Amino acid sequence: MRPSAYFEGPVGKLNWHVLRLLWPYLIEFKGRVLLAMLCLIIAKIASVSLPFILKDLVDTLDKSTVEPILVVPFGLVIAYGAVRFLNVIIGEVRDTLFGRVTERAIRRLGLAVFDHLHRLDLDFHLDRRTGGLSRDIERGTSGVSFLMRFMVFNIVPTLLEITLVVGIFFFNYGIYFALITLVSVMAYIGYSIRATEWRTGYVRDAAKADSLANTRAIDSLLNYETVKYFNNEEYESTRYDDALAQWEVAKRKNRLSLLALNGGQALIIAIAMTAMMALAAHQVSLDMMTIGDFVLINAFMMQLFIPLNFLGFVYREIRGALANIERMFDIMANVPQVEDRDDASSLSPTVGVIKFDDVSFQYDKRPILNKVSFEVPAGKKIAVVGDSGAGKSTIIKLLFRFYDVNSGAITIDGIDVRQLTQLALRKAIAVVPQDTVLFNDSIYENIRYGRPDATEDEIKQATQLAHLSDFIDSLPDKGDTKVGERGLKLSGGEKQRVAIARAVLKGAPILVFDEATSSLDSHSEQAILSALRDAAKGHTSLVVAHRLSTIIDADEIVVLSRGSIVEHGTHASLLAQQGLYARLWHIQHEQSDSAKANID
Repeated sequence: MRPSAYFEGPVGKLNWHVLRLLWPYLIEFKGRVLLAMLCLIIAKIASVSLPFILKDLVDTLDKSTVEPILVVPFGLVIAYGAVRFLNVIIGEVRDTLFGRVTERAIRRLGLAVFDHLHRLDLDFHLDRRTGGLSRDIERGTSGVSFLMRFMVFNIVPTLLEITLVVGIFFFNYGIYFALITLVSVMAYIGYSIRATEWRTGYVRDAAKADSLANTRAIDSLLNYETVKYFNNEEYESTRYDDALAQWEVAKRKNRLSLLALNGGQALIIAIAMTAMMALAAHQVSLDMMTIGDFVLINAFMMQLFIPLNFLGFVYREIRGALANIERMFDIMANVPQVEDRDDASSLSPTVGVIKFDDVSFQYDKRPILNKVSFEVPAGKKIAVVGDSGAGKSTIIKLLFRFYDVNSGAITIDGIDVRQLTQLALRKAIAVVPQDTVLFNDSIYENIRYGRPDATEDEIKQATQLAHLSDFIDSLPDKGDTKVGERGLKLSGGEKQRVAIARAVLKGAPILVFDEATSSLDSHSEQAILSALRDAAKGHTSLVVAHRLSTIIDADEIVVLSRGSIVEHGTHASLLAQQGLYARLWHIQHEQSDSAKANID
């Protein structure tokens, strides 16, 4: 399931199965949960006893003479205050105890979702909508907090109190009091459920419109430069406003439906309170109950309907919380297409001999590679070139196991990459990608990302190999200079050098360069190529290149066309063949000569 489908599905039922999914995250503190439940019961018993103390106090005041007033009522007042304080303090202790459980569950669940997203395949992340996905995760974790806080400490205590009050009315005052209470509660709950089912569609529409607006805003800001290049600020504003307009309409319908729901609930409460007070007043007038009983019934009804009134809000929010949590678990239900085998080795290759053996691969039924075979011996530099769409970058994705081959095999040191854990495989490979995206942190921290435990001296050595030292020294904050979101404060060449330093720092036996010098000028390119040659000594190097001048020193060049190898050999031998490589070489030289002539 992709993020765009998270709002689909039935809306007529509460997703109680979510509680089963949550349970493993809640049982870490079993003792705390049991103690919190005990506090809940004690607090509710104290709450139910308050109207009885109030009844005795009123009856005593009504019947007593001057002398007892100084003793008995004063003791009841003290008891009433003590029980009310006990009710509050026990509730606070309960919330404190269970708060730790909820916080730990949210932490563990949030980490589980985060780790799972990193385990998902490249396909999922190419299709995802980052803004909407982040909102779904945020709502999911907030939903866990709300669900635990209100369902456990509002719904359960309220239902317990309803049971106790109905029982008390039945045994102490007769069936009519119990019936009025029970019927009014059932009518209230029934109306709340039916009305909430009706308005759930509006709630989901509002959430969907909110995610759409957030997604469009983030997509636009992440592509800030592209927006500016094409003067599309007004177009982006229009699209964002369209999404906000959908949100506005959905929120208006949501608000009107809420008015209908709250109005109906208020009517049920008013009818129930009026009926109970009328019946109690009638029995007081007939001396069938005391003034204290009248006060007790009034206190119980107010005490019951205050949380019951809140129960309507809680029920509506729990519906939303369960739906949000379910969407978050839907993310975790995505199964990665590339998974480690049960018997996969966790030992990372150390020599780095790469072999593509009759590899074929297709994506969405579109053939990309067809029976590709070549070898990269240890310590050698092999380049892969070809026309656009030939499958050059796919070779790197298959080597990293972002995808698995459809047929054939890729081996490192004679071991099929599918027999290695993805962690062990990728630990053996350092890459300089074509499109370098940096974290919004300092230059040094972006380089350190290649090996987080690297020392300052190792980082500086890597910057020297990448010919980055002079640039860093020219900055006011040196290596602590922030690069901006996605590295936007650096030029393309500067970002590429940071990526090269990061790859060198990793110290992997295999170095992969995917158009690694595409953003560099000729002078910087030659300087970095010289540094990379030094850094690559004793390492296996696989280079995917468009600019053929950067790979003329390769031990072997593999030429791809339409997913198949059409030529291979050294630079000189390929030129002598007068084939595809020679044609590409002459085209690039003509373009280079033309560019120089224009400059001159």
